[in-house]
Amino acid sequence: MLDNFFRTQLESLAKENRLRQLPQSVHGIDFCSNDYLGLARTQQLFDDIQEKVGALQFKQNGATGSRLLSGNSNYTTDIEEKLSRIFNSESSLIFNSGYSANLAVLSSIPQRGDTIIYDELAHTCIKDGARLSLAHRHSFKHNDLADLERKLINSKGRKFIAIESIYSMDGDQCPLKEVVTLAKRYHAFIILDEAHSTGIMGTKGSGMASWLEIENQIDIRVYTFGKAMGIHGACVAGSSQLIQFLINYARPFIYTTALPPHSMVAIECAFAFLEKNIHLQKKLSHKIDLFNKYTLGLRNKMMSHTSIQSVIIPGNDNVKKAAARLQARNFDVRPILSPTVAADSERIRICLHTYNEDQHIIDLASQLIELSLSSHSAMH
Repeated sequence: MLDNFFRTQLESLAKENRLRQLPQSVHGIDFCSNDYLGLARTQQLFDDIQEKVGALQFKQNGATGSRLLSGNSNYTTDIEEKLSRIFNSESSLIFNSGYSANLAVLSSIPQRGDTIIYDELAHTCIKDGARLSLAHRHSFKHNDLADLERKLINSKGRKFIAIESIYSMDGDQCPLKEVVTLAKRYHAFIILDEAHSTGIMGTKGSGMASWLEIENQIDIRVYTFGKAMGIHGACVAGSSQLIQFLINYARPFIYTTALPPHSMVAIECAFAFLEKNIHLQKKLSHKIDLFNKYTLGLRNKMMSHTSIQSVIIPGNDNVKKAAARLQARNFDVRPILSPTVAADSERIRICLHTYNEDQHIIDLASQLIELSLSSHSAMH
């Protein structure tokens, strides 16, 4: 029976302490969610969205079909034009999620005989998209420009470099300007996932490439709205030819039902709200600086100047116990287990937010130091 197969596989995971389960709601201080700017919990944005939905008088709850059938609207294309202005691109195309956007780009654009070179710590959706492509695919060592160059030299066909602005587990930033230089030298094309920089960097929340003023040197940019923007959906930004190609060849776009009208309103309102409250970026920077100040010298802490911070606690059992200890002290943090991260790099992943009180950040830092010291003593 098929259930026997399921049971065997799940028992194997349980023996290795790798069994995933949906977590119970934790009502502690939020150091877990991707709501970096607090937009998901902002009452004013909630009210703005409801008011706009009412004003537009939508007569349907869902999109009713794919964009190429019944799911398109003038309102949707208007939002895409606004996104193009925000991201300083010729055109943009909305997707249901960042995962589907990356899957669409990587699976449809590189062709047989081309080569995709992706950072080894790139998100799973980038790797899955590359796997669906007919192109050759190779990883390069994380943020290692020398290794990237070696892979570029040995690549065949058109070369695509797939990277992220901010990496979701280590919280570090890619050396984007240097990657652009390499791409030019070897005539490669860059696919940049701005998931964790959307909202928190750049004027109007337009991400790292815009913040560095090199957005026009990036061939394909993917923006996600389910993190700092506090809503849902994503878009690809680039040339009008890129967008027309995706409309015609990207299966995750062609064969899926479009986002509902309410989601389109949420996208418009979230960016309008952030433009009026761009000071939230500075507020978040303060929280990051504060956390780094009070964790200075903390053993096994990953170096990060972003809202994603990680403390390495090797071993799935060890990191689970450490997280439970912090949760018992009212801090909502979660353990990240292997194989999500490499074995022996299991960690507590901490997300900082504009709404985290300074004292709570200081208290969490103190608890992490205490945890580190007790773990170190136990080993000796």
